[in-house]
Amino acid sequence: MSSFTTHLLSVTTGRTETVTDLTADCEQFLTRAARGGDGLLNVFVPHATAGIAILETGAGSDDDLLTALQTLLPADDRWRHRHGSPGHGRDHVLPALVPPHATLPVIGGRLELGTWQSVCLVDTNTSNTNRSVRLSFLGQ
Repeated sequence: MSSFTTHLLSVTTGRTETVTDLTADCEQFLTRAARGGDGLLNVFVPHATAGIAILETGAGSDDDLLTALQTLLPADDRWRHRHGSPGHGRDHVLPALVPPHATLPVIGGRLELGTWQSVCLVDTNTSNTNRSVRLSFLGQ
């Protein structure tokens, strides 16, 4: 018999572009939701200007990602979507490159991430500092 459990995280990202590691939050959720079982964890950010990435953190990759996004999506006046802060239209393009979701395997109640992988919220929108992230576990 399968079960479904979900939880909404509140994350404050601040007034700078950020990569926020959510791995510990995901693990805490799975302790309650998976109870040692197998299944899938879905991580979803219900915002039009943020995404979920699986990447290494703490060794510069998170900063490298933000630098790459600044290069690919400069905060200038080229964007047709013009409300908000200057260059805000680029924030609305972000989810096409960093999707708003990730689905990850859970084995024995634990995330099956690679050695250096972390689950991260990517937020380039400095006008919206409060984010929600939905964690959902579907398993046995």
